[in-house]
Amino acid sequence: METLAVLAAVLSSALGGTSIGATRFLVGAIDPLAIGSFRFGIGFLLLLPLTLMQGGHWPERRDWPAVAGLGLLFFALFPILFNASLIFTTAARGSLALSTLPLLTMVVGAALGSERLTARKTTGVLVTILGVAMALVTGLAAAPPGAWFGDLLMVAAALCMALYSIWSKPFIRRSGPLPFTTAAIGIGAACLILISLLRGSFAPVAAFGAPQWLAAIYLGAFGSALTFFLWAYALERTTPTRVAISVTVNPISASLVGAALLDEPLHWNLVAGIVTVFAGIWIATTGRPAANPC
Repeated sequence: METLAVLAAVLSSALGGTSIGATRFLVGAIDPLAIGSFRFGIGFLLLLPLTLMQGGHWPERRDWPAVAGLGLLFFALFPILFNASLIFTTAARGSLALSTLPLLTMVVGAALGSERLTARKTTGVLVTILGVAMALVTGLAAAPPGAWFGDLLMVAAALCMALYSIWSKPFIRRSGPLPFTTAAIGIGAACLILISLLRGSFAPVAAFGAPQWLAAIYLGAFGSALTFFLWAYALERTTPTRVAISVTVNPISASLVGAALLDEPLHWNLVAGIVTVFAGIWIATTGRPAANPC
């Protein structure tokens, strides 16, 4: 079950990496709020019928305030910070900033008492971050003015994701990954859509062509519904840090998509980075998990 959970997390992060390409494509056409509205609104519409057909248990009444808060944290605030960061910084720098997620999750989890720090897990996390830096080194030097602000926004987004991964675990266990994700993503999407309507963020949609609609649908189906169901599935079955460390696969898949669809060059360091990232994941996720019984 541990192995399956880690594989689900890795697939989730790989899909998230491909979503960076779609987000970068749309960020020049509509603002971050509208992109998040499409991504999570479409994701909710796809997950809702699956949840109803499954007949799963929706979160208990006493859990709804926490589920709503987690939904706003991860499916409203996180995408705003994530999408806005890519306006100010490069994809490579943003991906490296996001790869601090496992480190943040490990430290915050230890501070909150949800996980114990171990030398093996710490080593694995640091090795994966090194692997990401190796893979992206050729793109880190080129930085637009004010790139530091975009990097900071991405670290803030990673912190939102770390808190969500830690705090959502008991609720996912009680209601199941599909009902919980559907409820949380629906609340976050409703918030983003309401703000987008008030700001007039959907006005540029009138000029959308087939490429823009395909990018939006891809974000909703694969970058939202499937990605975050797999993330919740993994959180139900293993520790938050073991799930979070998989996010280092995100920039790797983003680089591969950039090469395939955006004609971005690939360099030898990407291969070295891929090997190092997976070595770090293996170090951190093998052995006995160090979670506290809570």
